Amino acid sequence: MVNGINNHTRFIVDLRRHMWMSGIEVELRRLIWQIAVVGKYISAKIHESNRKLAGFKNVYGEDQLALDRISDDILKNMLRNSGFVREYASEEQKDIITIGQGQEQYIVTADPVDGSSLVDTNLAIGTIIGIHRNSIFDCGKNSMVAALYITYGPLITMIYSAGKGVHEFVLDREGEYVLSEENIRLNERGSIFSPGGLRKDWTDNHHRYIDKLEADGYKLRYSGGFVPDINQVIIKRGGLFTYPALKKSPQGKLRLLFELQPMAFIVEQAGGMATDGKDDILSLKVNSVNQRSPIYIGSRAEVTMAKEFLRERCSNDLPE
Repeated sequence: MVNGINNHTRFIVDLRRHMWMSGIEVELRRLIWQIAVVGKYISAKIHESNRKLAGFKNVYGEDQLALDRISDDILKNMLRNSGFVREYASEEQKDIITIGQGQEQYIVTADPVDGSSLVDTNLAIGTIIGIHRNSIFDCGKNSMVAALYITYGPLITMIYSAGKGVHEFVLDREGEYVLSEENIRLNERGSIFSPGGLRKDWTDNHHRYIDKLEADGYKLRYSGGFVPDINQVIIKRGGLFTYPALKKSPQGKLRLLFELQPMAFIVEQAGGMATDGKDDILSLKVNSVNQRSPIYIGSRAEVTMAKEFLRERCSNDLPE
């Protein structure tokens, strides 16, 4: 409960009021609210999308949808005009972009449309945001002050944390983000798991770990979208998402800055854990904007178990 918000009134508490009552500093809460507003515009573009490729590849060589490019422009331009953001780093850009005057205190990282390849199948997709102070070329524990993600599904929802718990908001018919659940906490152990990567490419230790989850009766819940799969772990109060080190891709697939750090920040605030199999995700130092990392994220029991299975790597698992 936030300063007197109880079960009878929480559904009429909007995002701005909630952040104010939570004691979040003025500029940060204004920035979070402005990013949440951008989610409305991105949602509209998703509905307008003709689902055709823009004829470009992004900086990682992946086909880039018109939706990705438009959403990145919308977010970048909003942040440029916000007055709060000094630099912007996006999965759709080659490098960090200076968008402020140099005195602003925040740096924003973004995956404007995570899972855009799922648009044509009408599955849920999302936006992932990390908010940093000082430099992003550090570990997340030293630089991150807030993170949020927006899920575009049957409902548009936003989950955010500014270091004061994890809270979910739903976009209502009047266009307001209204509090749905506050202070979300993961159980020590969950019952679902979402394993990424092809089974034939898994390392032996990871394979044994997944076999253990299956033997223990965990239910497979994998959509191919990072945002909806993490969201179900949080909303279901536990479980695991993993995209591991693969035999031919020892750094995995997902990007540390744009995807893993923000989700790790949120999950840790909810009482969970996030690791690359050895070290906490938020303890990893960022060396480049396109840095990738394996990920095991979710309830403490499942992540702790993963670290135990991965502690002794087989010599033929990964290339030297």
